[in-house]
Amino acid sequence: MIRGVGTDIVAIARIERALARHGARFAARILRPEELTVFSSAARPAAWLAKRFAAKEALGKALGTGIGAVSWQDFSVLNASGGVPTVQCHGRAQQLLAQRGVTEVWISLSDERDHALAFAVLSG
Repeated sequence: MIRGVGTDIVAIARIERALARHGARFAARILRPEELTVFSSAARPAAWLAKRFAAKEALGKALGTGIGAVSWQDFSVLNASGGVPTVQCHGRAQQLLAQRGVTEVWISLSDERDHALAFAVLSG
């Protein structure tokens, strides 16, 4: 049964500006340590970060809380060996998912030259 759906789109230029203005502090605010490791070696760092930003926004929307009731750090979005994006939930997000009977979290990510998009589905 679907428990929540969320989507988000981000202008990559917006993330580029934030990185230029705030540098590593901006990335560290959005990303967990395991994500920062991958981010630091990404071919297109702003696009990589924009997809994670969109993913975490979409996950917050799917939860019905948005970012605020949960934190950026409550989600980790990485790619499995075949390239499929996966989500690990931590802290408050993990608690809310359990309360809502969510047993599976699905995320799809995409980017083009100017935009990054994420679509999240919660089921259980």
